[in-house]
Amino acid sequence: MQEHIFELSVNTGFAVNRFTEPKQWVKIFAEYIKTKNVQFTADLINPSLPTDLIDKKLNETNQYLLNYDLKVSSTFTGAFTRLNNLTHPDRDFRKYYVNWFKRFVDITAKLNSEFLGSHFGILTQKDLEDKSRQAYLKDEAIKSWHEIALYAKEKGIKEIFWEPMSISREFGETIDRAISLNSELNQNSPLPFSMCLDVDHGDLESANPLDTDPYAWIEKCEDGFNMLHLKQSYANKGGHWPFTSEHNAKGVIEPSKILNAIKKTKPRFVQLVIELSFKERQPADRLAADHVKESVNFWLNAI
Repeated sequence: MQEHIFELSVNTGFAVNRFTEPKQWVKIFAEYIKTKNVQFTADLINPSLPTDLIDKKLNETNQYLLNYDLKVSSTFTGAFTRLNNLTHPDRDFRKYYVNWFKRFVDITAKLNSEFLGSHFGILTQKDLEDKSRQAYLKDEAIKSWHEIALYAKEKGIKEIFWEPMSISREFGETIDRAISLNSELNQNSPLPFSMCLDVDHGDLESANPLDTDPYAWIEKCEDGFNMLHLKQSYANKGGHWPFTSEHNAKGVIEPSKILNAIKKTKPRFVQLVIELSFKERQPADRLAADHVKESVNFWLNAI
């Protein structure tokens, strides 16, 4: 590949509990927001639901996706499925979540997507403070991810993304630790793992200023990432702000700088995902779709 290929999509997280039914949210994404691609979040069809309910909603979703010519570019865990999962202190819970992720693989495949993502895991405060326990749970999680990857490969998944976070309890909070964990995940893995960098993440307590610089993350991680979660970000990493004129005036994320930073890395296919969330407060709640639409237009003008 001689140059980067960018695909813009929109995470469906903001639709959860606002626009619940496929008939509604697919139409909003396709006709109002006017995106061609979505990142489908597990919160819309939770893998823990009974199989008959999952199948019912998948059938409805696929029908409306077809009707509106909307593609699921990838799937991802969401705000309501952001739990300890594969680093839960209880072994039985960890085993349950391996199967939970396998069901999420099934959902991903049935949505005709080849890409799936999540955070790596989340430690309890107690396990974080015990170095040996922390190392053990990280190793156990890597084994679990490899088991999930083997299953995913059989289902036609091409790549699994994991998202570096902002605190050590959630893994990958600094550039060096994210690169190191990504390397460990890819050792003897049935499928490639790559990072989904989030422009609003990074350890605010790090002594290295690069760890809170979104452009430094992109350049330092080089070709270790193939996906970005985009939102407007302030210097204090304060939230998932939309790309509206109000927030763009105060934010640090500029599309041209993001794209230029990516272009310094190895040419490849990179998914750019607008990932926004809105507090259940007015007027933000009723303006959510408007602000997503404005954010999409902002990025479409830049690519």
